[in-house]
Amino acid sequence: MSSTTGTTSTTGTTPGGTWILGDRTVPRVGYGAMQLAGPGVMGPPRDHDEAVAVLREVVALGVAHVDTSDAYGPQVTNRLIREALHPYPADLVVATKVGARRDAAGGWPTARRPEELRAQVRGNLESLGVDALDLVYLRMGDATGPGAGSLGEAFETLAELRQEGLIRHLGVSNVTAGQVAEARTIAPVVAVQNMFHLAHRDDDALVDRLAADGIAFVPFFPLGGFTPLQSDTLSRVAAEVGATPAAVALAWLLHRSPNVLVIPGTSSRAHLRQNVDAAALRLTGEQLADLDAIGRRAALPPGRA
Repeated sequence: MSSTTGTTSTTGTTPGGTWILGDRTVPRVGYGAMQLAGPGVMGPPRDHDEAVAVLREVVALGVAHVDTSDAYGPQVTNRLIREALHPYPADLVVATKVGARRDAAGGWPTARRPEELRAQVRGNLESLGVDALDLVYLRMGDATGPGAGSLGEAFETLAELRQEGLIRHLGVSNVTAGQVAEARTIAPVVAVQNMFHLAHRDDDALVDRLAADGIAFVPFFPLGGFTPLQSDTLSRVAAEVGATPAAVALAWLLHRSPNVLVIPGTSSRAHLRQNVDAAALRLTGEQLADLDAIGRRAALPPGRA
């Protein structure tokens, strides 16, 4: 598939293929840094040296897409990324998010006024140690999911920062399809980051629409988040292919559409390697159909499964 925004390739030596994210080609398996922070995504990691080692292993494994936010910690994951990887490899895309801050109780209050967004962009620039951010998502909604309303003023602020050269590319996160469409009337959108996994398929139609337009879809919580995916079907398929259930869930996402870029997070090098290996898993049509049924059952009303 080709388009004006992103192209995918499933040929060559990169398992799972690649995608042009903004202006750089990245393998479709990336890394989400949120789990490097302490419990509740607050404070320093349990093991600082292992966190740094994980990030260096990310690059050593050929991963070229790291997802973070200055709100993680806060500032913890960004500073770990800088410590481990700066100066950054030329092919590495570091994506970050703005639109929420952290409070003393560990909450995520919204922070989308123009002055707040500008301060967050400056904070990310400082903590990552860069002159321009590769990709910045505007986070909408809240912990319960996307919410109604316009993102116009907030996204216009980020578009201005892009024009000023502080941001290279823009994305939106935790959004409705209507908010994606609104954002695209303001500035180019190269990626959408929403919750999506085997058992949470609300954005099926959006994934396909974005694929047709060459826009990446980046699922957050690709393994279920704080309530990891559990399914007899998933476990059975994992046994059939000799992989972990998590690896199969990631492989399903990679099979779902060529514009899907996964960013599983972990604080362990062993789990990191398992996640990256998921790109090489090949699932049969029957296995994919069985896995698809997990999402269909999850979407049924109570008593109809």
